[in-house]
Amino acid sequence: MDNKFKKFFPDTKIYMLIIAVLISVLFIFNHLYVGIIGLLVFAYLVFYNIRNNRLKKYEWDRFVEDISENIDVAGRNTLSQIPIPLVIVNGEGQILWGNSLFTAIVSRNIYGKNINVLIKDFNLQKILDKKIETFEKINIEDNIYNVLVSPVEINREKEDKKYIFLLYFLNKTDYYTIYEMYSDKKTVVALVECDNFDEVIKSTEETNRPALIAEIDKRINSFASALEGFIRKYDDNKYIIVFDNSHLSQLIENKFDILDAIREIDLGNKIPVTLSIGIGKNADSLYNVHQYAVAAKDLALGRGGDQAVIKDGDRLSFFGGKSKEVEKKTRVKARVIAHAVSELIDQSSEIFIMGHDTPDIDSIGAAIGIYRGCRQRGKNAFILLNKPDSSAEKLVDRFLKSKEHQGIFIDRETFLQKSLKNPLLVLVDVHRKSFVEYPEILDRINNLIIIDHHRKSADFIDNATISYIEPYASSTCELVTEILQYLVEKPILLDIEAQALMAGIYVDTKNFTFKTGVRTFEAAGFLRRLGADLIEVRKLFADDFDTYKERTKLIASAEIHNGIAIACQDAAVRDALIVPQAADELLKINGIEASFVLAKVGNDIMISGRSLGDINVQLILESMGGGGHMTIAGAKLSNFSIEEAKERLNDAIKNYLKESDKK
Repeated sequence: MDNKFKKFFPDTKIYMLIIAVLISVLFIFNHLYVGIIGLLVFAYLVFYNIRNNRLKKYEWDRFVEDISENIDVAGRNTLSQIPIPLVIVNGEGQILWGNSLFTAIVSRNIYGKNINVLIKDFNLQKILDKKIETFEKINIEDNIYNVLVSPVEINREKEDKKYIFLLYFLNKTDYYTIYEMYSDKKTVVALVECDNFDEVIKSTEETNRPALIAEIDKRINSFASALEGFIRKYDDNKYIIVFDNSHLSQLIENKFDILDAIREIDLGNKIPVTLSIGIGKNADSLYNVHQYAVAAKDLALGRGGDQAVIKDGDRLSFFGGKSKEVEKKTRVKARVIAHAVSELIDQSSEIFIMGHDTPDIDSIGAAIGIYRGCRQRGKNAFILLNKPDSSAEKLVDRFLKSKEHQGIFIDRETFLQKSLKNPLLVLVDVHRKSFVEYPEILDRINNLIIIDHHRKSADFIDNATISYIEPYASSTCELVTEILQYLVEKPILLDIEAQALMAGIYVDTKNFTFKTGVRTFEAAGFLRRLGADLIEVRKLFADDFDTYKERTKLIASAEIHNGIAIACQDAAVRDALIVPQAADELLKINGIEASFVLAKVGNDIMISGRSLGDINVQLILESMGGGGHMTIAGAKLSNFSIEEAKERLNDAIKNYLKESDKK
């Protein structure tokens, strides 16, 4: 029915309709007088209804206005009387109003100013997206507040929505004061170990040894005293220090200067003294705090020593690691490891050997060495391989053509088809789960051996039965060669196997120029006696002319600043080996202390870093997700352009130089 009709007769329309019909009937049957009287009565009824409805509408509007006014007054009174500081800001963050409690906590007049003067990270869009609901630890005068934020939509009828924001300031000063006191009094355990104590003592004249030992003890005890903790020496070169968490921040601020103080000891020792420090904190019991410290110290030792590692729950922080790894002269550990490895091999039904993703010559050579050791102990062994690095393709082809090595390489599908009774998995040249050739295989084999020469990373595999990680070694092939000498009584290698191990050492030492020690040459001599021919080894690395030109072009793009060369190009390289080779070549230029080469390899950006020793490229590239050694390191970035990768590298270098106080 018509809306106007409803307005005239909201409650009596059916009766008015009946009356109108009856009056019409009177006129139809010629009852004019009666019809006129009825029409007059009907007109009065219409007038009465209209007047009555207007009166009711007026009274209703007054009633609504009174209610609204009362609600507004109540709302304003509620906001002004709310027992916590309250502020209202508009959509631009401008302060519109604050109650008396808020005015009392702010000493200056900030009305009309932006809320950022109090809350620096105030972001309206993140609040609307519900990414931020509370701002914590907002300092105002001498108090600390948590600020709860509530957005209110003020024009719901319009498409262009507008908001105001109600900010409630909750005083948490007592809470944070008590929390900081509790945190400061938490127990921290530090385990301190002289990395190379025996070598240092042996390198010192006998008359100076007592003074050297006393000086080491004195400096470590002074270090503990500055922490107001207690210290106990539980071995010739090992200490435990327990102190309050309040002193740890000072240690971090000083960047563990005890590492430099110990290294500066000079009492006739030909080898510098270095420390490895493992610190544990924030565990649910004192026992677990100690276990954190043990894990942190193991990680510091696995990364080459001369550094401190803090384990705070699952978080790890690294400090130091500036000096070169010191070669251990004794082979006692290698002999002990070889004996343990031989026992595991004998107990296993089959041995599977695996390197890192896209294995290089060092990884392949080490795998070949372990394969031969297993075969000499009468066990079947297989090398898990998907696709080798381009630098290792020639070496792999030689073994594929060798009659004595048919079936030595298997892929994941072949492995899954095997019936495993008591298998053993040996990882070579890798200790990080995300870097292995087939990560899923780690979950299928319980017995695991790790042999690697890279500095230990935070995400290392921690469930290995035997973990032999020695960052002082030139290569994993060097470590495997030493193990082979103790694995069987009379080790025998085929010429091609000896050459594979020699090739791994040859590549990682850059033709026996980097990270070479006495044990490196002893390992090379052992391989030479068993048939390794350096001429055959060098043939594995012969370049074609196009590769040489591409490498030269990449080197020519280098930019040099403060002794650091960075070379990159937008075009993808044909061979990934060009990148590290270019980095090596740049170090031959006078005045360059470190080199970094970036290039696109497939869909990724590959970065190779090289150093002469003064700059730790491992620390720089580790901050970008990579790793390696102090003088040789690498990283791989996905979903980055060359420009973005270069910018990120420059930031990492700047941070490293800033932390190292280098100009």
